[in-house]
Amino acid sequence: MNLLRRLVPDGLAGRFALLLAAALIVVNLVAATLLSSERRRFGHEIGEARAIERLALIVPLIDAASPADRGRVADLAQDRFARVEIGPEPIVGPGETEMLATTQLRAALSALGSEPPELRARTGDGERGDRVLLSVRLDGPGQTWLNVRARPLGPAPPSDPVPFLRVLLLSLAAVLAVAVLFIRHLTRPLAALAAAARAAGRGDRLARVPEVGARELRESAHAFNEMQARIARFDAERTRTLAAVGHDLRTPITSLRIRAVVLDEADREPIVRTLDEMTVMADSLVAYARGQADVEASSDLDLAALLARLCEERGAAMTPTPPLMVRGRPVALSRAFGNLIDNALRYGGAARARLERRGAEAVATIEDDGPGIPAGRIEAMFEPFVRGEASRSADTGGAGLGLSIARGIVGAHGGELRISNRPEGGLRAEVLLPLAH
Repeated sequence: MNLLRRLVPDGLAGRFALLLAAALIVVNLVAATLLSSERRRFGHEIGEARAIERLALIVPLIDAASPADRGRVADLAQDRFARVEIGPEPIVGPGETEMLATTQLRAALSALGSEPPELRARTGDGERGDRVLLSVRLDGPGQTWLNVRARPLGPAPPSDPVPFLRVLLLSLAAVLAVAVLFIRHLTRPLAALAAAARAAGRGDRLARVPEVGARELRESAHAFNEMQARIARFDAERTRTLAAVGHDLRTPITSLRIRAVVLDEADREPIVRTLDEMTVMADSLVAYARGQADVEASSDLDLAALLARLCEERGAAMTPTPPLMVRGRPVALSRAFGNLIDNALRYGGAARARLERRGAEAVATIEDDGPGIPAGRIEAMFEPFVRGEASRSADTGGAGLGLSIARGIVGAHGGELRISNRPEGGLRAEVLLPLAH
């Protein structure tokens, strides 16, 4: 079963082509079998007809000879295709006589002007391979029978398989060529739908599918586009809500901070610390909403130059890299990479960046020397408001939105953000972005 699965193509086009090839081979084999059977039947009928023609020539010769000469004439008439005997008993009994063979022989003899008193004939003696068996009662004293066993004048030539194989191969090639072109045209919308679905899974809400092709494909593309539009509207509404909440929080926070100034220092200190944490959360909400609602236009940009600038501004180290062009929004990508470098500096004490090309992707790697993240919490770190430690203090970090913002921006560019612990210690962040075409 596993071997059969490996032999079956994985793609729809390959499976359809295999199905067509198998169907075509089966149909041709069935047709060849039917044609061969029909050829044998036709050859059998031709053999019988030729045997009857020869018998129609032999019977008048022997019947016209004198009784004393009939045996000698019979010996002269027989050959390897016809065994002729004169005897007192017929080899075809009355109950074995076939009307068709008898009628054919009578017609052939009548055409030659000969009408025997009694004629019996039948076809097909499987034991000896005879085509026609004939018993004719001859004129004269007593009861004398002319018995003839006629065989085919020669075996039918064997069928040549080469023409059949040639026709089969040509028909296979023609059908498969048409099928491959048809399937490629048919599956192109499916490939576009799969690519758009992958992009949507990475967070790209602008991914759409052309509504072309067969009716079922058009309906699938339309359903996907509608789903994307609904999700985009939901994300936009959520973003507006977060921005409004973050913005509206600033006013009461500022008012409370002003009132806290008049308090004693002992009472003022914990209140101000709490207000600072609330300020961090409100600012992070606004930043998160701004990142999600970014409508900046995309353009071709040098990712190496962008990453080098961000590292220089923040004091991080970067390995020199030749230019690598990607298609993206410069401000949004700067925010994403800036968050990753800031996290490395804040939690790891140092940040080292490098950029390389892997196939059709640019891979940016940012490493630090910090304590890393427990393996079971790595995926949770991408969720909004999740941090490595519970504090919301500005001294230990932000509100836990940096990785969420970075992943959303990278996903919107058709890329992927991966976080892993380094074996030697510290954290590694990898950003994979498709290169510009």
